Amino acid sequence: MDITGQFHIPASPESVWQQLVDPVVLARCIPGCEALTQIAPDTYECRIRAAYGPVKANFATVLTLTNVLVPVSYTLTGRGQGGVAGFGEGSADVELAPDDGGTRLSYVARVNIGGRIAQVGERLFSITTRKLAERFFTTFASGFATEVPGGAA
Repeated sequence: MDITGQFHIPASPESVWQQLVDPVVLARCIPGCEALTQIAPDTYECRIRAAYGPVKANFATVLTLTNVLVPVSYTLTGRGQGGVAGFGEGSADVELAPDDGGTRLSYVARVNIGGRIAQVGERLFSITTRKLAERFFTTFASGFATEVPGGAA
């Protein structure tokens, strides 16, 4: 399943990039994130509480940035283990481009699931995953709402 989206963020690509790799910002924006730790320059461990229909689980997840081109793009890959609930794995290509005095953030994500989560059905999983992605980027973009040109807030 592919999930795509675009957001306009009222900040420079450099400023958006800094936030996209900041573990504190990521922890605030990832729905259900209970903990997030940067364990290497391009690797994070996190614990996420998620619910897909009747299936609820804590996922131990490792996220890795590859294909990094600062401050233009990266690929985020991850795999989360949710015990008996199953697993989720995927990748997202994230791209930043100057856009109307700010930044256009575009993403294409691919997700695969297995275990009990897969039993809730592709449609429910797809709807929930799209909502979670939208929530992440809406929360992320809202952090820039008060930024003014020149970087002062």
